[in-house]
Amino acid sequence: MTEIRLYLFQSGTQRCKYHDIRMNQGEGRSYEIPVPWFLLTHPKGHTIIDGGLAAEGLADPRAYWGNSVDHYQPLMTEEQGCVAQLRALGIQPEEIRYVLLSHLHSDHTGAIGRFPNALHIVQQQEYDYAFKPDWFAAGAYCRNDFARPHLDWRLLDEDGYDLYGDGTLRCISTPGHSPGHQSFLITLASGLSLTLAIDAAYTLDHFYDRALPGFMTSASDAARSVAKLRALTEQHAAKLVPGHDPDAWPQLTLAPGWYE
Repeated sequence: MTEIRLYLFQSGTQRCKYHDIRMNQGEGRSYEIPVPWFLLTHPKGHTIIDGGLAAEGLADPRAYWGNSVDHYQPLMTEEQGCVAQLRALGIQPEEIRYVLLSHLHSDHTGAIGRFPNALHIVQQQEYDYAFKPDWFAAGAYCRNDFARPHLDWRLLDEDGYDLYGDGTLRCISTPGHSPGHQSFLITLASGLSLTLAIDAAYTLDHFYDRALPGFMTSASDAARSVAKLRALTEQHAAKLVPGHDPDAWPQLTLAPGWYE
């Protein structure tokens, strides 16, 4: 029987500007952020959360991701792609049952279409918006990743969706960064809980209301989602995992280590 474990991975980094992460702060200062993704192993089938950046974009980043690379430059090797990292861990693509997406920005969609037996899960509102984003958000979405034929999708229209039906992984609606963004509450067999904030809180500064993120579709929704996550994290005495915090990320246990 497969043990329930949470693995934290990184598909390289992105070079950007400090104000892209913390609005109106550090104007022009260069900044480098981790690009996380996650694996949850489970007796009912393994789940990839997000998948980081798509490795095939590295051959010609501008052709694949467009002008967004001018603002978020990918610093990554093909070996840091999600499929390659899973194989290094001894897990084959056919073993993945779910690809669960927090949202459909290009630094979170690197797993889509790479796992032949996987059901892809995202919020309906996020899926719809990705095909018709506002002009200022269009560069964050890469159709090369999600506009693929013959994918098996489950589009959610609910808050608190329990993926396995046992409380191990719950999807928490946290709009603001994007209209259909969701974070995740993981509860492991040991009783340890972790809040995967993803881009609802890039950094601890976002989580503790010291800064707004540099990119969002609604500041009000973003602030309310952070408040919701703080309450949930406190309620479950959970360990917080922020989305792109270069200071917090090295303090976590990264693969091949795990949480259980």
